[in-house]
Amino acid sequence: MRILLAPMEGVIDAPMRRLLTGIGGYDACVTEFLRLSDGELPARSYHKHCPELAQGSRTASGTPVILQLLGSDPELLAVSAQRAVKLGATAIDLNFGCPSRFVNRKAGGAALLREPPLMAQIVSSVRRALPGEIPVSAKMRLGYDTPDKAIDIALAVQEAGADFLTVHARTRADGYRAPARWEWLRPINEALKIPVIANGDINSVDDWRRCHETSGCRHVMLGRGALMQPDLARQLRAWHSGTEVKAMQWPDIRTLLPHLMTHYAPGTRGLCARLKQWLGLLRQRHGEAEVAFARIRSLRDMDSILTALAG
Repeated sequence: MRILLAPMEGVIDAPMRRLLTGIGGYDACVTEFLRLSDGELPARSYHKHCPELAQGSRTASGTPVILQLLGSDPELLAVSAQRAVKLGATAIDLNFGCPSRFVNRKAGGAALLREPPLMAQIVSSVRRALPGEIPVSAKMRLGYDTPDKAIDIALAVQEAGADFLTVHARTRADGYRAPARWEWLRPINEALKIPVIANGDINSVDDWRRCHETSGCRHVMLGRGALMQPDLARQLRAWHSGTEVKAMQWPDIRTLLPHLMTHYAPGTRGLCARLKQWLGLLRQRHGEAEVAFARIRSLRDMDSILTALAG
């Protein structure tokens, strides 16, 4: 069983990857996408996006970090993947799943699900551009507005040379609305020879048990579930080994909130909104987080927020 930490734009960034992988259970984590549309990016863009490049592409706890690229130009993505590897990337993931309207208008992310031949060309170009020991993977959704061609799309990605494929069990039209369609993962998993990573609505051990039984997938990528329950990967690892670990409770989780802030550079923009967003997800699982969220909701500076959370 492989457990991956998903990318989430503006939420699961390098400091959050460091915090969550430090708790344990993950085999790897994937960065937020680095968008490529108007030409090659300078080295500083890669390092800013993925600081772990300077640490052997690993978090502080030693968990491998996979650099994710997004774009629609096969040649540009291939060249950019080569540059990423020269800068220290040890694995490349390609984003075919982002449902953002802005990204899709630029022919990126899930918009490419309407062009399977182009998806395959992108995967093939990146695969050919990199040494064989560098894994190339992809993340997709079930389709743009229907899952009818999901198997064909997944097979095209496999034949183009992907080492594994993560499938978010919704279409682009579904957005993030529940429920994820885990039943559609089974025919994809059965059709492919490469590993298929299940993603979508896996927020607890029970969710993973049901997803595993429904989809047949042996591997999982956690996103919102990892934020709702920060030790979820560790719980899944224990379940897989036939043991059980006690889930983190609110008193311990609360201490993670200020601890996360210590990983950001002074002056980092948007920290208050980021912390509130995480707390908003925590309250879906922990009643005490609802009280804490109400306490900080109207606060605008970090010192006031941290003081309120400590009270």
